[in-house]
Amino acid sequence: MPNGIGIESLLVALGLTLLAGMSTGIGGLLAFFTRTDNKRLLSWAMGLSAGVMVYVSFMEMMPEAIGKLSQTFAGKLGNLYGLIGFFGGMGLIALIDLLVPEAQNPHEEHSTALLDKTPSSNHGHDLKRTGILLALAIGIHNFPEGMATFVSALEGWDIALPIVAAIAIHNIPEGIAVSVPIYQATGNRSKALRYTLLSGLAEPAGALVGALFLLPFWTSAISGWVLAAVAGIMVYISFDELLPGAHQYGHHHMAIIGLIMGMALMALSLLLF
Repeated sequence: MPNGIGIESLLVALGLTLLAGMSTGIGGLLAFFTRTDNKRLLSWAMGLSAGVMVYVSFMEMMPEAIGKLSQTFAGKLGNLYGLIGFFGGMGLIALIDLLVPEAQNPHEEHSTALLDKTPSSNHGHDLKRTGILLALAIGIHNFPEGMATFVSALEGWDIALPIVAAIAIHNIPEGIAVSVPIYQATGNRSKALRYTLLSGLAEPAGALVGALFLLPFWTSAISGWVLAAVAGIMVYISFDELLPGAHQYGHHHMAIIGLIMGMALMALSLLLF
């Protein structure tokens, strides 16, 4: 394997990415057993996820990325290239947002409100179409997240585990958003769960693409570039999706408590491990 990356490390990285992606299935299953979701818990959990992502991005990934780039590029070039990678990652996920229609974009709207509605049979076709389009849109967004999770897993457990946990938490409401309209339109639990899991499979697919295209050229500089881009993606997701989504559930203070707890837990884990 290139540059000392062993097959065991690759398998662990792919396994963690698969685990994060398949958490959409948890949301899909929850939709079958409840008509109303715990919005206080969702606000807290999404705030927690955002806190973990923002803290690890700025306090761990960016310093690590700049350190790796500085080994190759002298002077302030390492810092400059780190910033370019960071904002480049933001630009990538923002471009994906622009390419996905707003009505089906999970960063624009969280559809868990559908849990509180009982649609008429006349709306069944539209609901099913909505669910399928959401599955596609979420899959598109999950693709770069898969690459991000995979790369972070290659860098070590201290970075990988909190990111995997944060991605998994924020994938649960996305799973609900896909499952609810399809289940209510068709009454078919297996079909709703199948589409939900397929949207999550985009993450390990993104990891595989990252492995195929990046690993043959893997160097300290490439690692730095990718880490900086991943940090940008994580911060963008936090500010564009997680925090607005947490506030949309109507529990502002629970979201802020979750945000602070996420940062504190991440700080403690980095200090201890």
